[in-house]
Amino acid sequence: MIEVKKIMATKTLVIVESPAKAKSISKFLGSRYTVKASMGHLRDLPKSQLGVDLEHNFEPKYIAIRGRGDLIKELRVAAKGADKIFLASDPDREGEAIAWHLSHLLGLDLTNKNRIEFHEITKTAIQAALKNPRQIDLNRVDAQQARRVLDRLVGYQLSPLLWRKIKKGLSAGRVQSVAVRIVDDREEKIKAFVSEEYWSLTADLKAAGGKFLAKLLKKAGQKVSIASKPEMEAVLADLEGKEFQVSDVRTKEKKKLPAPPFITSSLQQEAHRKLGFSPKRTMMLSQQLYEGLDLGKVEGTVGLITYMRTDSVKISEIAQAEAKEWILSHYGNDYYPPEPRQFANKGRAQEAHEAIRPTIALRTPDLLKGILSRDQLRLYRLIWERFIASQMSVAIMDTLAVDVLVEDYLFRANASTVRFPGFLAVYEEGKDEEDLVDELQSSLTLTVAPGEKLNLVKLEDKQHFTEPPARFTEASLVRKMEEEGIGRPSTYAPTIETIQTRGYVVKEEKQLHPTELGEIVITLLKEYFPDILNLEFTANLEGKLDLVEEGRAPWKSVVEDYYTPFSVTLAEAEEKIGKVKIEDVVSEELCELCGRNLVIKMGRYGKFLACPGFPECRNTKPLFEEVGINCPKCTKPLVVRRSKKGRKFYGCSGYPECDFVSWEMPAPEPCPECQQLMVIKTSKKEKKYVCTNPECRFTKVIEEA
Repeated sequence: MIEVKKIMATKTLVIVESPAKAKSISKFLGSRYTVKASMGHLRDLPKSQLGVDLEHNFEPKYIAIRGRGDLIKELRVAAKGADKIFLASDPDREGEAIAWHLSHLLGLDLTNKNRIEFHEITKTAIQAALKNPRQIDLNRVDAQQARRVLDRLVGYQLSPLLWRKIKKGLSAGRVQSVAVRIVDDREEKIKAFVSEEYWSLTADLKAAGGKFLAKLLKKAGQKVSIASKPEMEAVLADLEGKEFQVSDVRTKEKKKLPAPPFITSSLQQEAHRKLGFSPKRTMMLSQQLYEGLDLGKVEGTVGLITYMRTDSVKISEIAQAEAKEWILSHYGNDYYPPEPRQFANKGRAQEAHEAIRPTIALRTPDLLKGILSRDQLRLYRLIWERFIASQMSVAIMDTLAVDVLVEDYLFRANASTVRFPGFLAVYEEGKDEEDLVDELQSSLTLTVAPGEKLNLVKLEDKQHFTEPPARFTEASLVRKMEEEGIGRPSTYAPTIETIQTRGYVVKEEKQLHPTELGEIVITLLKEYFPDILNLEFTANLEGKLDLVEEGRAPWKSVVEDYYTPFSVTLAEAEEKIGKVKIEDVVSEELCELCGRNLVIKMGRYGKFLACPGFPECRNTKPLFEEVGINCPKCTKPLVVRRSKKGRKFYGCSGYPECDFVSWEMPAPEPCPECQQLMVIKTSKKEKKYVCTNPECRFTKVIEEA
């Protein structure tokens, strides 16, 4: 009798972080694989205590996160029934720490090669990762532990000090406090700024080849600085009746390189500039694109972009080949450079990582219309265009500079035109408002020659005033944090979200303002904890964490070097700092419950009215700032309000009886066509009043003073 043996199929368990990623990966794996989601971290430091043993070399105390018990049991059961287990959390420090915690919870041997890493959720990437498992990188885990322990030590020991000295509920964080300091420092510069008057002079000139504008630059070889109207009148008197003559004509070819593909910080900045997205929204949408979306029956659920938390601009050869194929087929050989373009990483960018790019370059945004949501598609298009453009030829510009002399006065006209668009045919990088340069450009079709005499059409003199530095937007704060080395790609968005949630910073018309509470806290921290708020000190600490990841520094030594002086400063501050009393401003409005005068207090979403009789009387009510314009529906005053997320809007003071709201600031004058409400719309180029009547939509551009 022949014995028939049943061959049992090997069962492999793959643990990822999110259900969306699990769904995407399951599609690429057969029935022998079970894919489960850990839902992020399953172990962490306890919330109810410090969780770091200061007596035993900063040993952290990790516990299972409350509410995750059933999930841990489910994963343990799945692990017992599996022959192989692969930990596939995100390819960064935090992802490595999650894999390490999972190993402890599931009783896995850390010497086993059960960690897999991939930077895109595609069949090729997943299969390659499964063929190349590795051990958990304990250096990377230690770098994450050091960050976690440091943040816990600062937050859990500094925050109670603020409670005792200022008010209950305050908190301070190692990176968040520096971010608030950056915003506060800018506000101080704005307050201290003294505007200065200056004048500009533009000549409208006519040559045989056409008209052009030229700006006054120099007198007798020195830069002209005109500070008042009498000085301008003196210049105009000098020029009166004088001959304008071309002294020099210079033409030049200028090559413009494309921007590198996105990293986390540049994606957040560009999405803010071009799409109006906050860093938080950008990261939420990019997470969805990375983890995978359902593209229908043909492809199913698939990841559309590579991992979105990266500081590397490296591009794989496969991605470059796909980009080359698309560029050549749509634009031809002239639009592709002689060699595939790679970009150099800055600082300590992780070489193993890639830039943010589409997983398949041939999957154009137009192919995803009707499949992705509007904002998903807009962000995907931005990422796709930036990547494709990064692999294209340089743009070639023809520039022209015309110098015009009037005795010893020098005027100059600049002009440029695109001779060959190159990458500009697909994409051009945006600019922040403070980076925009007001240049006088003329048409390049102009033909003039040295020695040619010109006819003066008119001289236009204009008064200006210097402006203070611009307040930070969320995007420009990300750029500043990146430039200063504050935080890492994964921390930018949550840091900016946190400082607003805590009421230290508010966003008004896209600009970040420190609150009164934020200013008080930063003033105190500057005096007693200068290292915590020192940008260079914080950046140097980030460098030390990088050394831990590289295996060149023990993590507990890095923590000790930071904590030892911090603990001394903390003890001194406890003794020296007296109670900081925030005086409440008394209003004229009376409490309806007890008759006391209500006082103005600062809350998470700004100021509000509260009864000073707390806790006996707990009456509170909103404090509204009147706009000075009446509601178009009921004629009651319009007031400034805030949404639950802290966003500023304008609504009727008669709410809830009247439900009128507007996200745009009401204009001071009614529409001249229909007499209805106009609102102020501001862009980088202009400010205008727009009628809210959909049947009218009258628009008036406002000239800036």
